[in-house]
Amino acid sequence: MRPPVGAVRAAKAASARTDGRTDGLAAGRTHWAARGAGTRRDSDMVGHTQQPSGRGNPGPAPSPSPGPGPGPGASERVALKKEIGLVSACTIIIGNIIGSGIFISPKGVLEHSGSVGLALFVWILGGGVTALGSLCYAELGVAIPKSGGDYAYVTEIFGGLAGFLLLWSAVLIISASGGPPTHSPFLSVLLTWVNSSSVRWATRIQDIFTGGKLLALSLIIGVGFVQIFQGHFEELTPSNAFDFWMTPSVGHLALAFLQGSFAFSGWNFLNYVTEELVDPRKNLPRAIVISIPLVTFVYTFTNVAYFTAMSPQELLASNAVAVTFGEKLLGYFSWVMPVSVALSTFGGINGYLFTSSRLCFSGAREGHLPSLLAMIHVRHCTPIPALLVCCGATAVIMLVGDTYTLINYVSFINYLCYGVTILGLLVLRWRRPALHRPIKVNLLVPIAYLVFWAFLLVFSFISEPMVCGVGVIIILTGVPVFFLGVFWRSKPKCVHRLTESMTRWGQELCFVVYPQGAPEEEENGPCQPSPLPTRDKPLKTQ
Repeated sequence: MRPPVGAVRAAKAASARTDGRTDGLAAGRTHWAARGAGTRRDSDMVGHTQQPSGRGNPGPAPSPSPGPGPGPGASERVALKKEIGLVSACTIIIGNIIGSGIFISPKGVLEHSGSVGLALFVWILGGGVTALGSLCYAELGVAIPKSGGDYAYVTEIFGGLAGFLLLWSAVLIISASGGPPTHSPFLSVLLTWVNSSSVRWATRIQDIFTGGKLLALSLIIGVGFVQIFQGHFEELTPSNAFDFWMTPSVGHLALAFLQGSFAFSGWNFLNYVTEELVDPRKNLPRAIVISIPLVTFVYTFTNVAYFTAMSPQELLASNAVAVTFGEKLLGYFSWVMPVSVALSTFGGINGYLFTSSRLCFSGAREGHLPSLLAMIHVRHCTPIPALLVCCGATAVIMLVGDTYTLINYVSFINYLCYGVTILGLLVLRWRRPALHRPIKVNLLVPIAYLVFWAFLLVFSFISEPMVCGVGVIIILTGVPVFFLGVFWRSKPKCVHRLTESMTRWGQELCFVVYPQGAPEEEENGPCQPSPLPTRDKPLKTQ
């Protein structure tokens, strides 16, 4: 249950009275310890110390631990900063999507579609369905303005177990959708350092490399139009475009869309950083409305351009479609395509680190991950422990050999989570009809998305029961972890001591503390009681 508002205000007042001589760790401990009913025992979750969770159970705070001394800016509030404007919000969405598979997925979509025309239709349909889902996420994002995206919404609406299972699957496999695997550990380490040092640096890098990717894809599209004007569009004529070399079943179509959806994955990543957006109630929906149509246009016409230079057989035989395209048409300037692939990788990993670290941060704040991950640097105000975890995840992704099997796992679990989240929108409409919603989509939008979602999942199970079964098993393995790590509170004292020692060591190593709440945190927080409580049904809490 959430702590009383009065208790939180009193805690913040006490924290505000702490003078500048108090070191960063002590200030963080004062703030969170004063929340009383809103904290959980350190060892309620394996690897935890005192947890600033709004859903945890009351318990005593651990003994004070030594921490880093005061530094520059110690008198300022230690919290995540709102430094993401509209342009950076758009580049986060575009950069994460384009970095997720445009150089891989054209092959998978075509392979399962059986014809050029049907493959292009899958790309357009993928953009349309993504637009429906993003509109639903825009409503959820402004109604529940919390970082963490799907996880935050599912936890708020369905309770702790459902949220933990979504978080668990994300930690294990969904992070692979953040960008194509790279074989340069140095790149991941470098970008982790940048993201740890400054939010502004990270967003500027995202802006620059997203612009570079769009320029590279614009070059492909421009060359494709030149090819069409010169009459090189044999594969795009109706007779050839729908000349099937195989008859696709409904299951094949479902798999084609799963492959295409991998290239669109990342469209919901801006919802992971809602609390760092400048004016999120305006900029979140604006960024979504700008970015999704733009990416759909770029993807569709990029594939059209590919087919002006390559036959379906050549495209299927290519391991890097954009590079093959450049070698055939750009001549001396063919080096641009490998560079664009590198830009896509660079920007994709940067976007993944920036957004997914906030997912881990949000999970730790709710008490579902080790509390060290809910801490931020006392000067840079960046979630360094969460960033290090995400950097380690990219290293694991590098070890995966079969990329297409990975894409199937990721796409299936992604779509399962998307559907559950959008179903939550309907549940929230029913339970909290009076909740303030700056954006309220027509009910046909989530219903249409869920109908398509159900179709896709059913036929994916029929055509690829092994892949889908493994995806479900991955999610369900989180059930015992939840009951052992989160639900079971009376752990042995040795576990308490171990986790507290590890957290203290992590704090001293990373120079991190719990963030301090903003003065308006409780008054403007998500899902506050409505002026018409008799019409609302309370949300489930864990």
